[in-house]
Amino acid sequence: MKSFSVLYDIIEKELADLSYPSNSKSLYDPIRYVLNIGGKRIRPILSLLSHQLFSDNIDSTLKAAIGIEIFHNFTLIHDDIMDKAPLRRGLQTVHKKWDNNSAILCGDTMLVQAFDFISQVDNKNLRMVLDVFNKAAIKVCEGQNWDMNFEQRQDVTISEYLKMIEYKTSVLLAASLQIGAINGGACIDQQDHLYKFGKNIGIAFQLKDDFLDAFGDPEIFGKQLGGDIKSNKKTYLYLKALEISNRSQKKELVNLFSEQSENKVNQVKSIFKDLKIEDYTSNLINDYYTQAMSHLNAIDSDKKEPLIQFAQKTKERVS
Repeated sequence: MKSFSVLYDIIEKELADLSYPSNSKSLYDPIRYVLNIGGKRIRPILSLLSHQLFSDNIDSTLKAAIGIEIFHNFTLIHDDIMDKAPLRRGLQTVHKKWDNNSAILCGDTMLVQAFDFISQVDNKNLRMVLDVFNKAAIKVCEGQNWDMNFEQRQDVTISEYLKMIEYKTSVLLAASLQIGAINGGACIDQQDHLYKFGKNIGIAFQLKDDFLDAFGDPEIFGKQLGGDIKSNKKTYLYLKALEISNRSQKKELVNLFSEQSENKVNQVKSIFKDLKIEDYTSNLINDYYTQAMSHLNAIDSDKKEPLIQFAQKTKERVS
């Protein structure tokens, strides 16, 4: 059985070995750039780890795993354009290094590449794999749409926000695990438990991401600190603060999220700290972690340790 680190190296080599046409450098250079500036490669590795629970030969999932990683990076490119984000993984985003048009076109190309790789599974699994991936891909787009719409709404609820991050972030983690399980020969019940493990740990992952965006170390986190606050994103931290704040704090929060003041990030974080939003967020992350582990524990396998470690690191991560 291959470890998380070994699978990471396999994914990195596969991505580094991808070949592109020599023409249209302005189209393919941004793709090379975004696929080679690093990343945790969580989704493809989870797909391969899931496969290994049922079969040691990961070849039938490897191409699909690469497709999932390409798709994930496509969504990041387009998300960064919409968010006007200057940094990704500590480096310039594609639209900043090139321009918006180049970023849009290279993202579109990556979407086609993703489907090409994912379709390279065994014919017996092709229909099911494409069904799982297509449903996840549509939900990712729906989640991003909700995320953008929430910026203009003042009545977003916590339940709406949690559904949004389920679609935008966690369903692709869940689908990655299910696709690996399908190719590894898992039964429907085992596939379902792995999907629900991924869904819950994915929500925990995004909640931790939101937490780190406000309270992380910018040198470790690799993204602009306070980016969600500057973009007026209604994250769980903001929505929980509105829910439990007094009238004065609520008014200040709403005002801060309707303007761009020089000290906006620090002012919002100060309110978060006064309301102990860090504790509320950590408790909710723990709740989703517990739900995720209940589904992983339902799978009878002695090869779950890498997935257990991944879930633990998701809860405790600092970057």
